Amino acid sequence: MPTSSPVRKPEFSSVESSYHRSYFYVGGQYMEDENGDGHHVLRGQMYVEQLLPLSGFRKPWPLVFIQGAGQTGTVSLNPALHNFLNTPDGRKGWASWLLDQGYIVYLLDQTCRGRSSYHPSSGSTITYPAELAEKRWTACREFLLWPEAALHTQWPGSGRMGDPIFDSYYASTVPSLKDYGAEQALMQAAGNCLLQRVGPAILITHSQGGTHGWLWADACPEMVKAIVAIEPAGPPFQSTIVNGPTVKMYGITDIPLNYDPPADQALDGGRPLQTQEHLAANGGTYILQQEPARQLINLLKIPVLLVTGEASYHAAYDESTVRYLRQAGVNVEHLKLADKGVHGNGHLQFLELNNLVIIQLLERWITAIV
Repeated sequence: MPTSSPVRKPEFSSVESSYHRSYFYVGGQYMEDENGDGHHVLRGQMYVEQLLPLSGFRKPWPLVFIQGAGQTGTVSLNPALHNFLNTPDGRKGWASWLLDQGYIVYLLDQTCRGRSSYHPSSGSTITYPAELAEKRWTACREFLLWPEAALHTQWPGSGRMGDPIFDSYYASTVPSLKDYGAEQALMQAAGNCLLQRVGPAILITHSQGGTHGWLWADACPEMVKAIVAIEPAGPPFQSTIVNGPTVKMYGITDIPLNYDPPADQALDGGRPLQTQEHLAANGGTYILQQEPARQLINLLKIPVLLVTGEASYHAAYDESTVRYLRQAGVNVEHLKLADKGVHGNGHLQFLELNNLVIIQLLERWITAIV
């Protein structure tokens, strides 16, 4: 006679919102396989998920999330596999909250990453070590590599290896292309295909994904209604993590943007934009264009919100990114979370304890401008 087994409770519970889910791929080009046998493979395609609120969409424009380096747009009931839908400790994430408000949400895996198949011809990859994540993002208060790090209070848990919340977060990281210029070119092509398919949208970018927001808007400005840039890659003409000969040659990207007058040809090591160094309030320096500054002609009519956390390493230089954008004619508002009474945030705001307080601030801005 069969005996009943005790019912096992699932290891994880979910606070994700309910939605209809579909997925598709955009972009990519066929290229000859390196075996030289005349066979072809697809390179540069991008995986995209569309999430529709069960109650129906009530907002005019969908939201497209573009994550930072080493992350994907993973959708899962397991909080160990997260990014924007939930947090590594199982709380509701930004995308879930926005679904509740009636937005259509698109999540993606950047080209050559996660479910967007990698091909070796795209170049080598880099995986950020756990120690870098601790120092920069989750336990920066312990390392104090910049003064504002002492204010970091919003990461759930200790932020160190062995803490289950940190381990859950770090388990979701994946290799990214080491050559940011190559990645930007692939992502601009795929992003153009995505926007042509889904229509006009609002971009929500984070960190390294911020460069893609500028490039997508430059390639098809009529398809980008607004950009919310969460601590985008910066500062202008520099990088704080990965450096190379082409790092932000075009101010905020490694590959060309449309300037008026046009940027110079980057030949024989020459720089496409003339620059001038300025003294920052914290005693450091930042770089802008020489005056008269070339204008980012395709971004002039796109409203931008740039968001900075109080305790992040971006607190030291996001203002220079804002100044660069304004100098180039971009309509950008700088939201310093501390100025709105939101304190203690580092670079991964969408995963931190007060993440829903932050997304409500961002959604108010979106509602006001569109």
